[in-house]
Amino acid sequence: MNANQNELLTALMEAEFACVELNLFLDTHPDDAGAQAAFAAQSQRLRELKARYEREVSPLHNFGYSPSTGENWVSATPWPWECK
Repeated sequence: MNANQNELLTALMEAEFACVELNLFLDTHPDDAGAQAAFAAQSQRLRELKARYEREVSPLHNFGYSPSTGENWVSATPWPWECK
């Protein structure tokens, strides 16, 4: 995995973590406008990062959730869960 792919995957994981944490916070603070805005911004960032990763590196999901020609699956080395 080259440095750019690693940076992109790290950014994707950070955005996903932020979304999960903000979601949990909003479960107990549903009227917090700041948290709602942060969640919306992080969710948008996460969608953009996922689209970029799939466009530049490889699909993240199977079963028709990610665009793929079939060749992308084989060329994804290392797989996202294999990176350090």
